Amino acid sequence: MRHILSVIVENEPGVLSRVAGLFSGRGFNIESLNVGPTLDPGVSVMTIATEGDEQIIEQIVKQLRKLITVIKVVDLTDLKSVLRELLLLKVNANDTNRAEILRIVDIFRCKVVDVSIDELTIEATGNHEKINAILGLLTRFGVKEISRSGMVAMKRSLQV
Repeated sequence: MRHILSVIVENEPGVLSRVAGLFSGRGFNIESLNVGPTLDPGVSVMTIATEGDEQIIEQIVKQLRKLITVIKVVDLTDLKSVLRELLLLKVNANDTNRAEILRIVDIFRCKVVDVSIDELTIEATGNHEKINAILGLLTRFGVKEISRSGMVAMKRSLQV
């Protein structure tokens, strides 16, 4: 099962290496990893997407909490949270298929961020399923290049 971990860490050299080393040293795979600053310049947040059953994820979380530079670890998988990913995609676009590509872009509320004679660069944001869906639809036109940001996530606020 896919899990999303939010890891609050001290913002200092070597932290990313230690976290990645923890995963690789135990044979766990990181599907995506995103690191960014927080309001506190001395603290960063890592969003890690990984696969594993409950026992494996529990072991990963325990090992992460043992690292001195890790402040907090939260498994967002079963919590109400906002999950987003960014996709930049260059797709072949000629006179015959450009209108159809633009309709798909519009349906998915994406943006065309660059245009040339024979290709479009599209920006899409959304959850993992939306990104995979638009990628699946546009693949038939011929994808020239792709770049994905990896997951960013945040626990939802308490709702009244």
